[in-house]
Amino acid sequence: MTGESYLNHPNFGLLYRICRLGDGSELYMTLYAHRLFFHVQPRGDSIEIEPVSRHQAKILLEMYLRELRRLGKLEEYQKLQQLEKRL
Repeated sequence: MTGESYLNHPNFGLLYRICRLGDGSELYMTLYAHRLFFHVQPRGDSIEIEPVSRHQAKILLEMYLRELRRLGKLEEYQKLQQLEKRL
């Protein structure tokens, strides 16, 4: 979780990166209407932006939290755990 990252979506406008996930993908949400979530995955030279529900976003975050805890990355785990509570 270093720095802020934004992505411009053609239909939903500016997206804000919530966090990076363990598989190289990232979780974004709309900047102004904090209700829409997107799972962004690299695909070669491009990226795939998949809309996900709030519930699916929480599940993705919970899976990554389990991985961090298993790997012993407690500092990042604690930061993301606080973020999860706000979702």
